[in-house]
Amino acid sequence: MSTTRPAEGLAAKVLTASDGVVAGTRVDRSGEVLVSLLEDAGFAVVDRRVVADGVASVGDALSAMAEGFAGLIVTTGGTGFGPRDLTPEATRTVIEREAPGLAEATRAVNPGPGRLSRGVAGTVGRTLIVNTPGSPKGAEECLGAVLDVLPHALRLLADEPTEH
Repeated sequence: MSTTRPAEGLAAKVLTASDGVVAGTRVDRSGEVLVSLLEDAGFAVVDRRVVADGVASVGDALSAMAEGFAGLIVTTGGTGFGPRDLTPEATRTVIEREAPGLAEATRAVNPGPGRLSRGVAGTVGRTLIVNTPGSPKGAEECLGAVLDVLPHALRLLADEPTEH
């Protein structure tokens, strides 16, 4: 018996960390993919933002997006080995508890390049934050790897009754 239910009634936000998108030299395709995937799963995407790479910019955006919010924030970008890929570090400044199983599942879905992702996942208040890579395919695969359990996780965070 599955413990997950559709995401109906659950809210999500998407944050893209990309110097290129901010500069207008890249299109935010991974953000578009995440919005589409979330909406197809029944989430209401209530906010979508783009910020430059970096600990302060991403951390400030995550803090602002999580304030007073009960739901899911999915980030895209900044999880690799580039010098400005600092989304995991920024996420750790915001979250109160890590959710390593979610991060491990996102890496396991693609045993090739997926092993290079440094993304993390965790909670702050009643918000769950999940990092995904900046490539559209990577973002889709990583979110897809955990999407089925996210409604259950969010209901647990909201202290709603769930089936175990």
